[in-house]
Amino acid sequence: MRRVAVLLMGPTGAGKSEAAIRLAQRFALEIISVDSALVYRGMDIGTAKPSAATRARIVHHLVDIRDPAESYSAGEFVRDAERAMQAIWSRGRQPLLVGGTMLYFHALTEGIAALPAADRKLRAEIDAMAAQAGWAAVHGELARIDPAAASRIHANDPQRIQRAIEVFRLTGTTITQLREQRRAPIDDVRFVELALAPAERGALHAALARRFEAMLEAGLLEEVRGFYRRGDLGGEQPSMRAVGYRQLWQHLAGEFTLQQATDRAIAASRQLAKRQFTWLRRRTLARWFDSGQPEAACAMGDALAECLAPLRNRKHLSNE
Repeated sequence: MRRVAVLLMGPTGAGKSEAAIRLAQRFALEIISVDSALVYRGMDIGTAKPSAATRARIVHHLVDIRDPAESYSAGEFVRDAERAMQAIWSRGRQPLLVGGTMLYFHALTEGIAALPAADRKLRAEIDAMAAQAGWAAVHGELARIDPAAASRIHANDPQRIQRAIEVFRLTGTTITQLREQRRAPIDDVRFVELALAPAERGALHAALARRFEAMLEAGLLEEVRGFYRRGDLGGEQPSMRAVGYRQLWQHLAGEFTLQQATDRAIAASRQLAKRQFTWLRRRTLARWFDSGQPEAACAMGDALAECLAPLRNRKHLSNE
């Protein structure tokens, strides 16, 4: 029997973390975060990071492993996730990979291209170009260089636009061409894919607005203010481009009122969820569960029990 890795995917605000904890309590699972913002220390409120008490009770990997001044790539995620998975299997347990950074899921299961490391100077040059001409113009430059990448990357996704142009300038080869030469994913693993998402999109939009307001009440603005005052961070850092952080950073820089920043953050959350749905629809093997149903986590557990049944004779499979 091949090793098993459970993937729990879904849009932001769908309740993945709560469902993951319930699954980890029912089965002998250790959680691996698949979230490009949870890797950063101190980014707690705006990422809805599981509490220290929760992480002490249920093992979480790839949380708080980077300072916000550092970058973290899909390639680094695959390396770190594979290392964590190997350690979990060695303990006779199974990894539960949970999050909404769909690029990371894709890189893990489909393989990843050998891309160059980030170049801070080059990124600053691209940011300066965007500041002068706008990201739509930079996206137009990407369309000239790599039409295939421009068709995949939305004009309102500056981080991915920047990365695609950066890769081309560093290597002379488009990111599309490099990804066609991607390395194979980890061998001999059966991926069990679960998608948790609301059947009604409007309900998610309303929930995202309430969620961000609750984050503000919990002190998100002060959390961002602490980063703003550090002196070694800027709005161009990937960490500060996370939804919510970016808009509040712009407020602190005097670009928007707090209400305007709030409205923009909520709109960005909805745009992020839309992109995540687009990625999810490509996961043709995923089994979908309606996060609007109170029994969704229980239904996922039952489905997972069926998938893991062949492993039941192995030690520590289930906590039941």
